[in-house]
Amino acid sequence: MSNPTQADVLIIGGGIMGASTAFFLRQRGVSVILLERWLVGQQASGVNFGNVRRQGRFLSQLPLANRAHRVWLRLPELLGEDAELVRAGHLRCAYGQEGADRMEVYAREARDYGLNLELLSTAAMRSRYPFLGPEVIAGSLSAEDGHANPRLAAPAFGRAAARAGAHIHENTEVKSLSKDGVDFRAVCADGREFTAPVMLVSSGAWGAKMSAQFNEPVPLVVRGPQMAVTEPMPYIVGPSIGVAATTLEETLYFRQVKRGNIVMGGCGRSNSTTEPRTAPVLPEHTLTQFKQMARLAPVVTKLNIIRVWSGVEGYMPDDLPVMGPSATTPGLHYAFGFCGAGFQIGPGVGETMAELIATGATDTPIAPFSIARYATPAQAPVAQAAA
Repeated sequence: MSNPTQADVLIIGGGIMGASTAFFLRQRGVSVILLERWLVGQQASGVNFGNVRRQGRFLSQLPLANRAHRVWLRLPELLGEDAELVRAGHLRCAYGQEGADRMEVYAREARDYGLNLELLSTAAMRSRYPFLGPEVIAGSLSAEDGHANPRLAAPAFGRAAARAGAHIHENTEVKSLSKDGVDFRAVCADGREFTAPVMLVSSGAWGAKMSAQFNEPVPLVVRGPQMAVTEPMPYIVGPSIGVAATTLEETLYFRQVKRGNIVMGGCGRSNSTTEPRTAPVLPEHTLTQFKQMARLAPVVTKLNIIRVWSGVEGYMPDDLPVMGPSATTPGLHYAFGFCGAGFQIGPGVGETMAELIATGATDTPIAPFSIARYATPAQAPVAQAAA
């Protein structure tokens, strides 16, 4: 089998963004080389909670989330596997009237973006979800959302992209990026070099280091999700459940897998690092999760935790990703910094970026995510198509 070092598009980073972009580019007949420092889906795409939810997102993200929703429904057709997608719904809970009022406003505004949410009264919540704690007074249900297995999704896109003809290079660390004339050049730690006239940086928490090489520094910070899973109990939960809170400490979320285990996350983040790669789980965050679980679903606190984990994620100060064309360098594109909320929109990001790269435009609005929002006066923008 040939192993080219030149392609139409060079992708740096093999999370769900990069892997799905590679897949959809191949669907359009575009040749692709993808370079991943470790294994496809090993970083943020593989360590998150697995929420496949649209509600609770910024309204500006809903068109992208709706596009991703349609891709999720087609996974068996596209990839030959479903990444354990379970469409059991996504339920947000409110502890007080202020939170219930915020959910009502969000439901009204989200309707304009095609997202229909069912608002549930206290009585309805007690009837449908009797395991919830007495502080829960209202809920908002997105019945068509759900959850999937983050350990499966990105690798599934990577395998499908490879079957379609993409060249995927794992355990390939990129040391430097540059543009020589019309081509981008990636120099790897093992001495290999790859070139292409178009490049996508989708390297998660490492994205800021890559964009800085093209005079586009961004204020990305690195954090780690705090996850835990319990021993199994009889299956009673159904939807993924989270709290509509204004403080990180109260922002608990959990779901139950079919074999009965409870997966939970939220309530804090660790100071993960990229160089060296470290992602600690801090015991105080796990204890806070159980404290908050006593309010949200007391029955879960009777279970034992059997495993905890974290990862390396990139966060932007406005909680929006960096996505779209470079503001300084023609042919360069970005998709990183998804602030711990990239799993659901990942397949939509891939389809959108493939469309943008292949055609020069996309009908999915991504202008709010442009890296140009962090440009300084010294950076000269270039005109490129971005819807």
